[in-house]
Amino acid sequence: MHNRVEEWNIAFTGCGFRSIYYVGSLSCILERLPQLVHRASKIGGASSGCLVAAPLTLGIPMEQLCFKILTMAKEARKHTLGVFHPTFSLLQTVRHYLLENLPEDAHLRATGKLCVSLTRLADGENVLVSEFASRDELIQVLICSCFFPVYCGFIPPSYRGVRYMDGALSNNMPLFEHRNTITMAPFSGESDICPREATFNFLESHYGNVSIQVNTGNVYRVCTSFFPPKLEKLAEICHIGYMDALSFLKKRAEYLNLLAPKSIIFLFYSMVSSVDYSFI
Repeated sequence: MHNRVEEWNIAFTGCGFRSIYYVGSLSCILERLPQLVHRASKIGGASSGCLVAAPLTLGIPMEQLCFKILTMAKEARKHTLGVFHPTFSLLQTVRHYLLENLPEDAHLRATGKLCVSLTRLADGENVLVSEFASRDELIQVLICSCFFPVYCGFIPPSYRGVRYMDGALSNNMPLFEHRNTITMAPFSGESDICPREATFNFLESHYGNVSIQVNTGNVYRVCTSFFPPKLEKLAEICHIGYMDALSFLKKRAEYLNLLAPKSIIFLFYSMVSSVDYSFI
């Protein structure tokens, strides 16, 4: 008999515009087993993953995040050069979203629970930040974690006087080292919630605490992380995220049993038993 672990974490890998996958996954979990999110000890993310982790930590509705991702993708697709068009700034768009939607006490609510991965420019070392002195500082940390060189510009932003780059460059899955972390990624691999390929894969790439299978599906997924596909395709990715999370809730009952208190286990089984999974 296993000892129960009363704490668990949730972590999101960076994935650009494919973060719409997380909207689907989290919508499923929040609909069917919200305690899995609400009672998580820490929620971590790198790059675009932290832009999902932060709203989730603060209780911002997934519908709002979904609308913003689709809006940014639509805006980027308007231009001939996409995200590289001089009139389009991805980081400025993200900053505007954060300023508009993060509550005034966001830093207080995020401190101790939200974990953001950064890459220090000077030496390439990873830095995990989970304490925020102000709302502006929280926003700046999130911006630093999303700065991918060239793609987002040439001068990295700074936090407390130190310049940082995309957290995915050094640690794309913060909290991965904790065995009780539920990992999510929109790339097929070994994450707890991720797309599953129909064919067997002999090769896997391990980078930044993330295992990604080497296959044509993932090549396409990486490309559409940087260059958003049509909105219909993004909606499909969101749906896939929902179904993958649903499959996780069904198949990983034993895993959840190791993580969750009795109250969650009882709710989990009651939720699962009431769902028809024949269509999966």
